[in-house]
Amino acid sequence: MLLVSCHTAPAKRYGFLTMLGQDTISVETIIRQGNTLETDEVDRFPLVRIRHTVVKLNDDGSIRHLEMEIHTPSEPSAERDRTVVADVAHNNVHLSKTDSTGTVNRDFPTGGSMVVAHVPQMYSLYELYFAAALKQSAASKLAAGSAVPLRQFYIDREFDRFPLGHATVTAVGKGKVEIAHDWLSGTGEAVMDSGDDMLSYSGGRTTYKVEVKRLATAPDVKAIAAGFEAKETATGGVRSLSVRDTVRTQMGNATLTIDYGRPLMRGRILLGDVIPYDRVWRTGANAATQFTTTTPIKLGGVQVPAGTYTLFTAPHTSGVDLIVNKQSGEWGTEYNGSLNLGTTRMTSEVATTAVEEFTISVIPGDPRHGKLVFEWGSFRWIAPIEVQ
Repeated sequence: MLLVSCHTAPAKRYGFLTMLGQDTISVETIIRQGNTLETDEVDRFPLVRIRHTVVKLNDDGSIRHLEMEIHTPSEPSAERDRTVVADVAHNNVHLSKTDSTGTVNRDFPTGGSMVVAHVPQMYSLYELYFAAALKQSAASKLAAGSAVPLRQFYIDREFDRFPLGHATVTAVGKGKVEIAHDWLSGTGEAVMDSGDDMLSYSGGRTTYKVEVKRLATAPDVKAIAAGFEAKETATGGVRSLSVRDTVRTQMGNATLTIDYGRPLMRGRILLGDVIPYDRVWRTGANAATQFTTTTPIKLGGVQVPAGTYTLFTAPHTSGVDLIVNKQSGEWGTEYNGSLNLGTTRMTSEVATTAVEEFTISVIPGDPRHGKLVFEWGSFRWIAPIEVQ
């Protein structure tokens, strides 16, 4: 007679809800029993993806086996469904991806490091990061504040172009932990309970400014996924979380072009929160905001020769500075102050109506004069333009 089942801990059922402002980005329901985790999840980042995942863990909390079935409704039928399997053993990760075209297999050495899995908005996996790192920290008797290194494999990336990445988890005390990794600009923060369960996560110090909370009652992922899919279909397909846009304006003999990302307000507090005071902001989202002029101009108090530049801003409680930087083509977080062409103070106004989507415009006055305007939420920032 088998008596093992008498000692099996009851399954834990819970969920995670991920919000970006007022918008739901992902929901997940989780069943955890011992070293086995089974989840159903849907995220829109920006494509709607529906996932069923089974994870088997080692006693130290690292991943031994993972199998994820992924359904992406907006993809062509031949590419809509795929399965990713990961097996970790003998200092090696074996990854396979199977879809209608066949199976791709890859192997990556771990160097003996603890291995975890990464999906950008799947926070049951983040919970595993934190729990595994805390176990390792305790087992190794690391000093408080010591970083625990991890290796991560990427479910949504092409294996041949994205091998194992690096991550570190640091316990900072009172149940708080921090995470940094190759695909996160900034530092994520989580709160854990004494059983290494994640209670909440904040991306407030990263460029993915999500807020995640644990749900005692597992959500109806199937119904939420159907709603996400219907909305995606109704809007004509996939839309980036922050779309790119281009402004082109002729002022006299100057052609001005601005390429920028357009984040949404989503009910959030912008100044002092989404856009911190006294720090350089990318003036949009994702890739840096690019500004091109075909002839010399004066932008605020900065003489700008013909060429392509990056526009950064630095908000303060007393006003906002416009920074014209000689670098171009970079990601929005790659600010190099040594390449600044110049800085000028912008005029600040309060918008009469809240602007949901960050908007840059160039408003001509006469053939030689106009205004560069940034608007989002309740703020309206203005710099004069003069064609030389």
